[in-house]
Amino acid sequence: MTSQTFPPARFQSFEEKSDPGQVAPRLAALRAALQNAGVDGFLIPRADAHRGESVPDSEARLAYVTGFTGSAGLAIVGRERAGLFVDSRYTLQAPAQTDTELVEVNEYLLGGLAPAVADYVPEGGTIAYDPWLHTPGEIRGLAAKLGARAKLVPHANLVDAIWADRPAPPAGAVEFLGHNRTGREAADKIAEIQGALAAAGADAGVLTLPESICWLFNMRGGDVPNTPFVLGFAIVPANGRPTLYLDPAKHTDAVRAALAETAELRDSSELVAALEALGQDGRAVLVDPASAPEAVVAALRAAGARLVEERDPVLLPKSRKNEAELAGMSEAHRLDAVALAKFLFWFDTAAPQGGLTEIGIVTALEAFRREETSCVDASFDTIAGAGPNGAIVHYRVTKGTDRTLAPGELMLVDSGAQYLSGTTDITRTLATGPTTPEQRDRYTRVLKGMIAISTARFPKGTTGAQIDILARQFLWQAGLTYNHGTGHGVGAYLGVHEGPVGIAPRYTMPLEPGNVLSNEPGFYQAGAYGIRIENLIVVQEAENFPGYLDFATLTLAPIDTRLIEPAMLTAAERDWLNAYHARVWREIGPRVEGAVKAWLEQATAAI
Repeated sequence: MTSQTFPPARFQSFEEKSDPGQVAPRLAALRAALQNAGVDGFLIPRADAHRGESVPDSEARLAYVTGFTGSAGLAIVGRERAGLFVDSRYTLQAPAQTDTELVEVNEYLLGGLAPAVADYVPEGGTIAYDPWLHTPGEIRGLAAKLGARAKLVPHANLVDAIWADRPAPPAGAVEFLGHNRTGREAADKIAEIQGALAAAGADAGVLTLPESICWLFNMRGGDVPNTPFVLGFAIVPANGRPTLYLDPAKHTDAVRAALAETAELRDSSELVAALEALGQDGRAVLVDPASAPEAVVAALRAAGARLVEERDPVLLPKSRKNEAELAGMSEAHRLDAVALAKFLFWFDTAAPQGGLTEIGIVTALEAFRREETSCVDASFDTIAGAGPNGAIVHYRVTKGTDRTLAPGELMLVDSGAQYLSGTTDITRTLATGPTTPEQRDRYTRVLKGMIAISTARFPKGTTGAQIDILARQFLWQAGLTYNHGTGHGVGAYLGVHEGPVGIAPRYTMPLEPGNVLSNEPGFYQAGAYGIRIENLIVVQEAENFPGYLDFATLTLAPIDTRLIEPAMLTAAERDWLNAYHARVWREIGPRVEGAVKAWLEQATAAI
């Protein structure tokens, strides 16, 4: 690769996780199970009961049957045909990972389950689904779309019935965070949520999202890759102590002691009985129809509970980061900036020599991050797209796809890390030699959009949907666009993607102080190159403008100025970029040494 060697990556595997050769026997086994169950088809979502972006190996049913390993998708297996539905991010990946002779790959836009699943069963046939893996909203929406074409029926999971070597459920250790990292005691958070339950007219609420449960009880774990989640469930009464339902392997003395003042601890297998007890008592129970499993709602309804269908009451307060959380996020970004400075210097030195591979680039970046002992994981698999692979928005390099970067090609690197102090996510597009006028034009339009979001000032009550156009306007002026959101919420040592706020047409919740968001417009020329520039930003009160909000930038890494067409920048945009780079030099320069420091000074020089 280069004269510098790095230890093997620990946070990310480059093995091909799918084997199209296994699709045929697994489909055959599943069809035998369909026959025995007396149903015509079975739905296989990517999700588990906790709706996480990452799922443990024991929950990777979609990958097991179809080979597809993307973070979103749904399969329908009928007795004769099978279909796989993915969004536009995965239209290249899905056909490469499955057996397209046996599984038809369909692109389906986000917005519920695809009604075309009915095409894979006879007219009026039955489609079975596991109610632990679908939400009430999904099932109601699909049933309305299907009408009389097919009937949906809940059923025990047929994939589990044929999965002989299914991995054991995760049993990661549980950690409880101190007040210096959370800024609030769990008891204070619980009281706030209980107030929200009472205001909603609920006697209790059921929490199923791991990020909500981890935030509420100030705990973190290691049950899934990239995100410090503890998988479990919780019932929070409007009055009294919550009950936390975890796998018995997590019922250690330390966990019991940490929860002694805040919650009862029960085996996760006791959840259904507890839901039934709530119903039998005639309680009003809040559930989130967008995230709770249908099985939870069905158990409550069957037992007589009065359902209060509202958004998970933890999501909004969790998104409002307090001073301690923001201080941790700021420190995480300073630590990350040191690693990025070392990496970018190394890349700038090595790329012109040739021979860099995508895997080698990912490995090097991870090695620089791991020099900081508080870096415990990547926040997602690094997207390292050389040349045309940069145009694949959610590209994940494997040994089979690894590409050597040719000098002169653009290199897109989208990555992040989980530090004990916070979560990072950053994208930089890097020049490796002479650039074309087209590349500079597109890059500068993307940068102008990123700056427009960074410098936006807006009245309270404004949503991410309303400001999304600010990032796209310069591309639109040239008849160009990008097919992903401009920004997503980011957790504080939690999920790198979190709701309920973001910057995209689908985010209709008003932005509030403390929200941490990504700011990542892009442009993708299929088969040629990809461009994306991403910083994390935090919503704050606008100084000297009562009733208005603006953004502060958390990310501290140079933006490649060699790709900029300076004449396209306004004076204000140039001033913002120069001020940003001056801040990077001021804050990160003292943290690096030698050749890296000299490189950083040059990379942050004013234009």
